[in-house]
Amino acid sequence: MSLSEKINSDIKNAMLSKEKDKLEALRAIKAALLLEQTKGNADVSEAAELKMLQKMYKQRLEAAEIYKQQGRNDLEAAELFQAQVIKTYLPEQMGEEQIKTIVKQTIEQLGAKSAADTGKVMSAVMPKLQGQADGKLISQIVKELLS
Repeated sequence: MSLSEKINSDIKNAMLSKEKDKLEALRAIKAALLLEQTKGNADVSEAAELKMLQKMYKQRLEAAEIYKQQGRNDLEAAELFQAQVIKTYLPEQMGEEQIKTIVKQTIEQLGAKSAADTGKVMSAVMPKLQGQADGKLISQIVKELLS
């Protein structure tokens, strides 16, 4: 079942269950998918869907953090709820130790020795961990291991 089909099915279930907040989050995902399709990609690839979901998830977390700083707990809770709904469609994220293991292997394969090789290591690691880890965390681990 494609992501679009799964979202449509979940929207129908949320409507029947009268889950207003979940329905709002699902409609946001559907709108983003439709927007991606209208860009000329009639069939959005799985990688593009994953990237879009990750971006939406990250945006919700960042917005929640801003609302928290401003003392707007009601809006923060809404953003966090939407982030959790979006997260259900994302693959399981790798732990920090798993990421370190893959980064160490890549560093050894490339013969990287210093922080100057960060770009080379990142370009080799990112395709391996696409969708399974946050880019910021990967970058932090690469820099830590190369310094």
